[in-house]
Amino acid sequence: MVKIIPVIMAGGKGTRLWPLSRASAPKQFIQFVGDRTLYQATLARLADATLCEPPIVVTNEDFRFLVAEQAREAGVELAGTLLEPVARNTAAAIAAAAALILDRHGPDAVMQVLASDHEILADQLYFDAIRSARDAAVAGRLVTFGITPSEPATGYGYIEAGESLGGGAHAVRRFVEKPPLEEAERMLADRGFYWNSGIFMFTAGKLMEEMEAHAPEVAEAAREAVANAVTDLDFIRLDAAAFARSPDISIDYAVMEKTSNAAVVPSSFTWSDLGSWDAVWKLGTRDEAGNMVSGNATLMDTKNSLVMSRTSHLAVQGLENVVVIASEDAVYVGRLEESQNVGRMVRKLAADKATSPFTETHPTSYRPWGGYTSILNGDRFQVKRLFVSPGKKLSLQKHHHRSEHWICVKGTAEVTIGDEVKTVRENESVYIPQGEVHRLANPGKILLEMIEVQTGSYLGEDDIIRIVDEFGRG
Repeated sequence: MVKIIPVIMAGGKGTRLWPLSRASAPKQFIQFVGDRTLYQATLARLADATLCEPPIVVTNEDFRFLVAEQAREAGVELAGTLLEPVARNTAAAIAAAAALILDRHGPDAVMQVLASDHEILADQLYFDAIRSARDAAVAGRLVTFGITPSEPATGYGYIEAGESLGGGAHAVRRFVEKPPLEEAERMLADRGFYWNSGIFMFTAGKLMEEMEAHAPEVAEAAREAVANAVTDLDFIRLDAAAFARSPDISIDYAVMEKTSNAAVVPSSFTWSDLGSWDAVWKLGTRDEAGNMVSGNATLMDTKNSLVMSRTSHLAVQGLENVVVIASEDAVYVGRLEESQNVGRMVRKLAADKATSPFTETHPTSYRPWGGYTSILNGDRFQVKRLFVSPGKKLSLQKHHHRSEHWICVKGTAEVTIGDEVKTVRENESVYIPQGEVHRLANPGKILLEMIEVQTGSYLGEDDIIRIVDEFGRG
């Protein structure tokens, strides 16, 4: 049996689910419901070792440790993490993964390309579609998955299926851009059209062959970027100069809409790209009034609404068909049916210097050792919550412009100050003088939580002089 090599695309920085999703904390790494992020749920769908090899993840510099840490939390070993030096859309990223697989496994290796931020029910329908696509890929087809439409959605592209190729696959007759409502209604009635899921399957050799025929500049850039790649810890850094020469183009435009070997596997498994808050509402568990509620919230006389809070308690009364989303530092309120237009609001916020930070950064930032949440900022002081994963430690460092006070609230900390190493337990504190070499480590088996109070003339994150760092950061 031919095993599939999954390639997970995890570099997107979308803000369509703002304010929870930001450029620095995109939706694939967020828990919307349940105890897993969308990326971790994607990893879980690949757990069948009889069907799949360990996955390869394609991401960027900013998310590299987040990708690794969430995979570790999920208990999944990655076959490799490719780091894109610049954004060049999906064609270059997929071609680079194919070039790596060619080097490792040869031209007949079957690769499945899937997004890290889709919600999919991995039932028998899903795995039947995977096996049909694999068989078509082995036969030399470039396969995409077409989702049976449940409504005349205008936010998705469509695929028209042609003649049967056997085994559940069909030739692609044509691709259709995101249509107006009237055309979407017509295609839904015709029953020969499917939503373009953005999931693909093909052999590495066939993809590169088609790429060289239809997008040779992409193929050349990807091959050279992989050939000159550098290994850094568990990451593979693609050559920046070579990768940057690739045109900025999607795999659909570069190859799928041009090749005569495109195939589609019509599929009726539950799927959503979670591209808007109404999509989250449709897939979520709703109460008898049609409300989906997550986090700290109380509703009264409210119907068919989505209410989520990551911070203070929300009280929503007398409303219908609304979205109310509260993150640590921002609240969004809008009509449920208009939630696909959140991007317009984000662009308005981004255009104003006073509000643009709310679209880019998130109060919680993740690091290879854990992360921190900004709690309070003032004149010459800042308060943060630090969380350090078991067995991890921050770099040995110092600051020129600030001193720090650390209070342990959970776990046990190992603190280095100059030449002294001390243990700090719950309800104990320690002071780090300005300019002193120091380090924080978690020697325990549970998450370490510290409250950090910074005081000084400058509190920016760039006031860090790293002396020793196990993660290779300068």
